[in-house]
Amino acid sequence: MKPRLHKILSKKKFEKNDIVELLSETDSVEKNKIRQKAYSIKRKKLSNAVYFRGLIEYSNICSRNCFYCGVRAGNTHVNRYQLSDKEVLEAVDYAWKNKFASIVIQSGERKDNDFVRKIDNLLKKIKQNTNNEIGITLSCGEQSEETYKKWFESGAHRYLLRIETTNEKLFNKIHPVNEEVNFASRLKALELIKKTGYQTGTGVMIGLPFQLIDDLANDLMFFKDFDIDMVGMGPYIECNNTPLSIHNNILQPLNERFELSLLMISVLRIMMKDINIASSTALQAIHPMGREKGLLAGANVIMPNITPLKHRVDYLLYKYKPGTNEKCDTVKSRLENNIKLLDEEIAYGKWGDSKHFFAKRKNKFNSATQSEN
Repeated sequence: MKPRLHKILSKKKFEKNDIVELLSETDSVEKNKIRQKAYSIKRKKLSNAVYFRGLIEYSNICSRNCFYCGVRAGNTHVNRYQLSDKEVLEAVDYAWKNKFASIVIQSGERKDNDFVRKIDNLLKKIKQNTNNEIGITLSCGEQSEETYKKWFESGAHRYLLRIETTNEKLFNKIHPVNEEVNFASRLKALELIKKTGYQTGTGVMIGLPFQLIDDLANDLMFFKDFDIDMVGMGPYIECNNTPLSIHNNILQPLNERFELSLLMISVLRIMMKDINIASSTALQAIHPMGREKGLLAGANVIMPNITPLKHRVDYLLYKYKPGTNEKCDTVKSRLENNIKLLDEEIAYGKWGDSKHFFAKRKNKFNSATQSEN
């Protein structure tokens, strides 16, 4: 290992220039050393457990026009859908009976009363039908504080809201900024999610047009400073029929975005040892063993898609989406075999909540107790 790299990895706390240097590494041997360091930390702090979150893509109906997204409201080439309660509950039943223990409900961003009510009712039915044995993560965009509270009280206990990038200028380049959609509102939403009591998750896209290594270093520092509980991030993969696709000519090659995404996972694992980090499906879109490689880089969560097959191709956020025609049992069997080969173990029947979240609560309680004494 390079002396300089060894010195950085020996530090208890990274400075920004350390992160930039780690993310800028191009030598395959040195990158592997970084991944090995992250993986050893994961095994020490979180064991070899891999947690499944059954992904339910509830609806591709969206009120927003994000420039990078395949289901943006202005894309007229999308077959819009919303799952029925029956379809959602059947997917949940599959996850429950197969001991996934947790699900993720993901959708386009909407705030209308009908959508809020439907999600609320589904949460209650899911908890009732599974005897409260299924953990629930929501990824349904920016909402009001009242809605966050409503959904939390009805059974959701994790919430993922990707900030996409912490560079406000870059954020403005990939979103149609207005009174409702802006960087400040995104930050406020994350604060409200945390305030409500959710295990709070966020994430960024890696390899965006105009994005610099400096931006990605700031993203990782934001995760640390915000004291996030879980992260879902992955390579930016372009999508046709989007405004951002006009900049495809300046994108890094897919394999470079893939490698940089693995580095981001590894450096974050070293920085935040006990958070949950998802190995994103976008990794698999680039490499057939992408999610498994994410685990070896320090991730500990995988989200098998359990959306009804007939709708998966309609939830097309980016090109090359994998698993659009694979049955749940096929994916489950393949992941079981691959994860076993890694000497990892799927933690069936366990929610796999963020240890970081509960460590924070314990520290807060201890501090309050000491103040009273």
